Amino acid sequence: MAATLKLPIIDLSSPHRLSTASSIRQACVEYGFFYLVNHGVDEDFMNEAFKERAKFFSLPIQHKNNLNRKEHRGYTPLYAEKLDPTSLSQGDPKESYYIGPLTDTTTLSLNQWPSQELLPNWRPTMESFYWKLLSAGKELMSLIALSLNLDENYFDKISALKKPEAFLCLLRYPGELGSNEEICGASAHSDYGMITLLMTDGVPGLQICKEKLKQPQVWEDVPHVEGAIIVNIGDMMERWTNCLYQSTLHRVMPAGKERYSVAFFMDPPSDCVVECFESCCSESSPPIFPPIRSGDYLNERLKLTYGSEKDLKSSIQTKS
Repeated sequence: MAATLKLPIIDLSSPHRLSTASSIRQACVEYGFFYLVNHGVDEDFMNEAFKERAKFFSLPIQHKNNLNRKEHRGYTPLYAEKLDPTSLSQGDPKESYYIGPLTDTTTLSLNQWPSQELLPNWRPTMESFYWKLLSAGKELMSLIALSLNLDENYFDKISALKKPEAFLCLLRYPGELGSNEEICGASAHSDYGMITLLMTDGVPGLQICKEKLKQPQVWEDVPHVEGAIIVNIGDMMERWTNCLYQSTLHRVMPAGKERYSVAFFMDPPSDCVVECFESCCSESSPPIFPPIRSGDYLNERLKLTYGSEKDLKSSIQTKS
């Protein structure tokens, strides 16, 4: 049995910004995870969005397969993703659906949407959900900048938030797989990008490993906090901060019943250069990583998870 972890709670609406930034810094150094409350996504709307999400996953498989993932948007069936490339499993037993970015008009048409006849309220609900989470994420980034002894508008100044590469990911873990400690619903991984905002339906399963390089790995349960968003630091933020803020290994274990969650992956535009912040390096602590464009970094990481689009199509055809 894993121990239960008590993560810090950050109030996004607090007027005490410097104090809040200090709490974020401590959370990012110690855990790489924290809860976010008073984030602007009200509970009634969240419940409605969760209902719409469940409607899609309850559709017959042929309707879902009509929206199979292209250009990282759309439906991904069971076992088509493997978040831990070293895992010997055929893939993770979860379904997902990706939407975004909605900030770039040149790529909006790449998104796929269920027909209005099938799900009349689905698209407007998910678009509204996306914008609400983006607003919360941008406000949080100003506090993260302060936590790093940077100007609160720093991420705006380097164009990291102008047209962010933000994706909304809807997730379903089927309960019929049972509870098997050898099978992860989502295998152990750290997120690739800047930050992730996660909402769950209260069904347990999320675990984190604070010391990812230590063996044996020690996993702790992250309990559900009603109305709170779970935030975690991604590998790109670790790179930016010269490993001051470390991305944290996490996984989803089967709970013996169906589980839903929503992840909002917030990353900078593809042409944003990710290089060590001046406040995170010095003569005695030089940058660990060379500069790299965000898009190049993320594309390399995504290839490890999905392979090529051709590989994904072959996988889908085999498992459909």
